[in-house]
Amino acid sequence: MRIMNVDMKCYPGLAVAILLCGSSAVSNAQTVPPYMAPIAGKTAATPSDIATKDVLALNTGMFELYGEAAKIFQNNILSRHPVILGLFSGAGGKLILYRPGMAPMEAPQVPVVYQLLKSVGHSAMALAAVVGPFVDNPEDRSWRGSMLAYRSRMQSALDGLDATPMDPSWRDNNRTILQNNLAFMDECLAKGVIPLTTLEAFGKKQAPFLAKNVTWAAQTQVGHWMTVLADWKTQLGADWDKTYAASNTIYVTRQNNVLFSVLAQFFGPDAINSRLLLVETVSFTTTPTDMLELLTRIVADRSVGSLFFGNYHLMDYELMGGDARAAIVAEAGKRGMTPFLPPVVPFGSKQWPTLVTPGPGPASIADLR
Repeated sequence: MRIMNVDMKCYPGLAVAILLCGSSAVSNAQTVPPYMAPIAGKTAATPSDIATKDVLALNTGMFELYGEAAKIFQNNILSRHPVILGLFSGAGGKLILYRPGMAPMEAPQVPVVYQLLKSVGHSAMALAAVVGPFVDNPEDRSWRGSMLAYRSRMQSALDGLDATPMDPSWRDNNRTILQNNLAFMDECLAKGVIPLTTLEAFGKKQAPFLAKNVTWAAQTQVGHWMTVLADWKTQLGADWDKTYAASNTIYVTRQNNVLFSVLAQFFGPDAINSRLLLVETVSFTTTPTDMLELLTRIVADRSVGSLFFGNYHLMDYELMGGDARAAIVAEAGKRGMTPFLPPVVPFGSKQWPTLVTPGPGPASIADLR
């Protein structure tokens, strides 16, 4: 061993001194000052723990890299393809058109009468929510405060109804709904209790009037968006055939989704699940930014699927889904169970991304009536 070209064999005393100094330095380095005592301490990790952590870090790093690349992917897509986002909203939805090299263009809102019809319709349903927990319970009158406050709002809405921008025949229907609401509230307040029979009678009485509001609201919403999309399709011309569109949905709006269904009339069957996408979200509303990011990921993943597996639409599906399906069949057999699985659907299917299997039973308010 040589340090600074000094032979230790020739100077044994120097070697001892160096070793002692080194030992002291290690000892000092391992001494924890008092201010570090509460948080310091020896950690223990097995080689297996370290190796597992290192491998799992690859997946974490993948998402970081993907996030950086997605910004470039999105710019590339928007520079070559028009994109339409159909976003759910309480005002009847929102459509935004992104065109290469141009600022996003948001379509005009659905006429406000749509919101008026929904608001009056929801007012009757809100009463069911107010009284639901207190039916046939005369001992608990804690609902009175909420009902009295809502009654005041109800009366104000009725008093000003004639001044709203609404067809006179529609206004008469909505006047009846509000008057029925007030009569129900007054009866409950006078009795100090909500009898189940009274609530059921209220629901049956309001149903035909509420159904009319639903019909008129749907006609208003669909007519508006059909006009908007017809105009946009004309503006885009040949570029329409390379336009992407996506609409968001949660469970309750997935079947017969209004915006997606309207978009489908202009995109046609071949675009469904290819250029026209229904994106499931966890709330009624989402942001255009989130929708664009998700659309970018879907389109970018298709190229990755084609690169590795030779199928452009493979990654529209859960990659382990097919193998998990086989595993479920095998595991069910081991347990003496009969597998219960949906039909196998090929990659790139043009099916509606909603419930499509017909069957017996009502499927609309009209069917119920």
